[in-house]
Amino acid sequence: FNGPEVSMQKDLLNLNKCEHREWHNLYGMLFHRSTGEGLVQRNEGQNVRPFVLSRSFFASSQRYGAIWTGDNEAKWSHLEIAAPMLLGLNVGALSFVGADVGGFFGNTDAELMTRWMQAGAYQPFFRGHAHHDAKRREPWMFGDETMVRLRRAAMARYALLPYWYTVFWHAGVSGMPVMRTMWMQYPKVPELYSVDDQYLIGSDLLVKPVTSAGAITSTVRFPLTDCWYDVDTMQRMQGNKKYAGNTVSMTVDSDIDKIPVYQRGGSVVPRKLRLRRSSHLMMNDPYTLYVALDNDLKADGSLYMDDETTFDHEKRLDFGVASFSSNWRENIAIRNSVHVGSEDAINSKAKSDRIVERIVVMGVPAKPSKISLMSTDSTEATLMEFQYDASTQILIIRKPGVSALEEWTMEL
Repeated sequence: FNGPEVSMQKDLLNLNKCEHREWHNLYGMLFHRSTGEGLVQRNEGQNVRPFVLSRSFFASSQRYGAIWTGDNEAKWSHLEIAAPMLLGLNVGALSFVGADVGGFFGNTDAELMTRWMQAGAYQPFFRGHAHHDAKRREPWMFGDETMVRLRRAAMARYALLPYWYTVFWHAGVSGMPVMRTMWMQYPKVPELYSVDDQYLIGSDLLVKPVTSAGAITSTVRFPLTDCWYDVDTMQRMQGNKKYAGNTVSMTVDSDIDKIPVYQRGGSVVPRKLRLRRSSHLMMNDPYTLYVALDNDLKADGSLYMDDETTFDHEKRLDFGVASFSSNWRENIAIRNSVHVGSEDAINSKAKSDRIVERIVVMGVPAKPSKISLMSTDSTEATLMEFQYDASTQILIIRKPGVSALEEWTMEL
């Protein structure tokens, strides 16, 4: 165990004459699997999904729990390498992965902790973890100014939980990973093949972590296939551009308060904006839909919903999927069509707990004269209240009073 890999030599044989290299990681996966399955059997009748975190893994470990990348250090170089490591795991179909925020060994300073928290908020598995000899690193340990930044990063993560949950569902049914390399989403753009310092969450959020000390700008490469909106300003990306094939590079501001994140034009991203102490308390909070129109003034997206706790989504088909679409050139502000796993399921009937409280539309070229709501349970149209800012091209529909589990259309 004194070798560079701190393990048995790879050519050692077990009792079946199989080399250690063949079963080292398989052994870890089987421990992961047996623990997860054991928790389900031990809690028979409780119908609760287990959570099991492992550092050792192998092919199919994604079926049994989450993975973290091991004992990293509180260094900028370890923050920088975190994204490429996680992207490699996602290419291998292991999506629920993350790196220890702040680094496990050593002591982080306020700037490194801020940048790591910002990056970790946009990785599938998000947690802080440290060696017992490391200095305390709770958010309030770095002063009020840093605490506000760390809180803001955590709030961005919690707000996006409906989107994360939906992307994880897509990963489960399609195999497409949660955290995607640029080339995976844009396979016909060779200029993106070697890019591993920015990535996509699902197909709709582009993230460029800041991984160097003192940085105030970052260079982001955007595929020309789509247009992109800054998630903070909700403005379409404009400015000095450097074209390279089917991509464009832009230098963007990224001071200590900013991590560059962009929503793809043509997408609908759901969020929950109520500040709670836990995700469990957010269960019945209303949704805000962020609609980013593409060059054709279209957008679509989905929202997966279940009870977030049990196996009823499998055992009883107790789930619902809302599919949103928008086509402003055909006078469709936004439409919702719903698929439920089973009409008899409890969760699919809980329409009052899946309310949409706000719809934000980016890239609207002109103020519409009206927006009217047509729903399946009414024969009359209801006029919607909305606000439009011509300078930002943002339109907000407030309190539409619709459920994500009901079908409806908002027409112009």
